[in-house]
Amino acid sequence: MVDEIRSRMIDLLPRLRRFAFALTGDKDKADDLVQDTCERALAHLDQWKPGTSLDSWMYRIAQNIWVDHHRSRKSHGGENTLDEVENLVGQDGRNVTESRLTLAAVTEGIGRLPAEQKVLVAMVCVEGISYKEAAGILGIPIGTVMSRLSRARQTLYASLIEAPQQAAEPVPARAASRER
Repeated sequence: MVDEIRSRMIDLLPRLRRFAFALTGDKDKADDLVQDTCERALAHLDQWKPGTSLDSWMYRIAQNIWVDHHRSRKSHGGENTLDEVENLVGQDGRNVTESRLTLAAVTEGIGRLPAEQKVLVAMVCVEGISYKEAAGILGIPIGTVMSRLSRARQTLYASLIEAPQQAAEPVPARAASRER
C-alpha cells in the first residue's frame, strides 16, 4: 500500500510543481516547496485517509508550508522580489518576446495578490481544479472561492491594463535649474 501511495505521489509531482511555481514565482523555490511537501507527506503518511483524494492532501500540505514560510518572511522583514525576466538575447521573434513579457507581468501580478487569492489562482487557473474541489481542499464555502477568485482576476486584469499605460506615459523632464 505504501509503495502504491509513493507511486501516486510521483505521478503528482509535475502538477504539484506547477502549483508550487504559481505560489512562489520562482523555479528553485518551487522545487524546494515540492521537496518539503513530499518530505512532510511521507513523514506523516499515517495521517492520510485512504479513500480521500491524495492530490487534495498534497496541495493542502504545500499550501500550508508556503503560507508558513510566507508569514515567516514577512515577520522577519522584507519581501523577496521576483527575479528579472531571463535574458532574451538569442531568441528571435516578436511573439516570443511578447509572450515572455506577458508571462512575467502575470507572474508579477500573481505575486502581488493576497495569499488567499494567490492560492486560489494557482489551484483553479493553473492546475484546473474545480471550484468545489478547491473549496474542499481549503475548507471554505464555494461562494468564498468564487468571490476571492473573482477579485483576484479583476486585480490581475487591472494590473495588466495599467502596466502598458504607465509604460506609455512620458516621464516629465526635470527643470535644469529652479528660480529661488
